[in-house]
This record gives sequence, structure tokens and C-alpha cells, in this order.
Amino acid sequence: MKSTLLAGLTGLGDGESALEDVGDVIGATDVGLPALIGNIINVLLGALGIVFVGLVIYAGVLYFTDAGGEKSAKKAKEILKTAVIGLVIIIAAYAISNYVMGALVAATSATTTP
Repeated sequence: MKSTLLAGLTGLGDGESALEDVGDVIGATDVGLPALIGNIINVLLGALGIVFVGLVIYAGVLYFTDAGGEKSAKKAKEILKTAVIGLVIIIAAYAISNYVMGALVAATSATTTP
């Protein structure tokens, strides 16, 4: 029983090695923690931008397929308005996080000379 458990644990070492290989390929090992967090935030904000595009397309389809009834057109306008407000928030969050992460990277990489 112990040998089976230990055999399973050796697989974790292989997984760690594979993760290190992936990190080497994408260059994640060359950056510090603040830069890595900044990259993660940028990826998440980029994904939210994709969600915005999807909402705009959905609202456009709703608006153009409205056959004279104002219910779908009103819903489409509301979705579009909400999506644009969301986009403004995403852009503001990107600007703030980019500034803060840049300041953190600059503060942690600065060396003091006596």
C-alpha cells in the first residue's frame, strides 16, 4: 500500500517539472512577483474585454431581430448601455492596475546606493 502511495507522489515531481518547462517557454520565470501579478491582471482584463464584445454582438442581434416590438429593442439598448459602462470600468481598472504594477515593479527593482 505504501509503495502505491509513494509511486503516486513521484508523479507530482513530473508535473512540477512540466510546469517549470511551461514557465520557461512563456518566460514566467524571468519576472518578479509584482510583474507576474500585473500580467495576470492584464489577462483577466483582456478576457473582460472579450465579454464586452460578446455583449455588444448579442445586443446588436437582439436589436436587429426585433420585429416591430419594442420589448427586445429596449432590452438590447439596456444591455448595450450596461456593456459600455462596463467597458469604461474595465479601461479605468486597466489604467489603475497598470500604474500600480509599474510603480511596484519600479519600487522593488530599485537599488539604493549609499
